[in-house]
Amino acid sequence: MRPSVMVFGRQESAATFDGARLGSHAGNTAEVPIVVHPAIEPGGRLVVVRNEVAGLAHCDHDVVEYLRRAGLAVSQDILDDPVWVEWRGGLAHDYQAA
Repeated sequence: MRPSVMVFGRQESAATFDGARLGSHAGNTAEVPIVVHPAIEPGGRLVVVRNEVAGLAHCDHDVVEYLRRAGLAVSQDILDDPVWVEWRGGLAHDYQAA
């Protein structure tokens, strides 16, 4: 069973996040609501929520805080669910630039 979250006072599943079904976009890559971009110097990863820049995260707690500010009541466990989060470049949960 996929997790659901509270979004602006109502329960939503990953499949109906932001009122739209997750599907494919250009490039045939599955679209996810949360993207954590590659780490940059001197450290940190850009977090994008629903195609909006949320901020620069230096740890998982920062990512969860950005999600909370975006109206998502989630736990840190969601960060390991590929339906919700895409980790681009480098390992998940690694915030130091190579």
